[in-house]
Amino acid sequence: MATHDIELTVNETEVELTVDSRTLLVHALRDELGYTGPKVGCESSKCGACTVELDGDAVKSCTVLAVQTDGASVRTVEGFAGEDGELHPIQEQFSAEHGLQCGYCTPGMVTTTKHLLESNPDPSREEIRKALKGNICRCTGYQNVVDAVESAAAALAPAESEGESGDGADLRTDYPTPGED
Repeated sequence: MATHDIELTVNETEVELTVDSRTLLVHALRDELGYTGPKVGCESSKCGACTVELDGDAVKSCTVLAVQTDGASVRTVEGFAGEDGELHPIQEQFSAEHGLQCGYCTPGMVTTTKHLLESNPDPSREEIRKALKGNICRCTGYQNVVDAVESAAAALAPAESEGESGDGADLRTDYPTPGED
């Protein structure tokens, strides 16, 4: 099996890895670097538990080969908290609104929510459900998840009006698999 030396930035830390050609990004993050936020749920891009930011886009890391990320910037849910360990407002609201139960899907939901709120700071409940359609939760029934996203939007509203939050990134919902055009 061929191996490749890659360099990438994960949660603002530069790392170097040697990976097999077929290693998925989710496995490199979890097994090689110890970031356990992205979960291995289905490995077929159906569940969204592995969603991370890759160069500013929300992507399902089970659909990306690690070698494809050479030179890229990756942000896992672990990178959302402040340097002092303070949770991001989205994380706080998922907890406050009980938008999580077992927590397995939560990192992907939080990442997807961040991108939704960056592109649409005041989404309707229907828009929230549509944005999260690629993230499967088997515990919550989504009601509390939608409530959490609404609360997060409200919590972020003052910061956004002051220009402190959001980078205008588009919510990515097409998650291509490697080799697709």
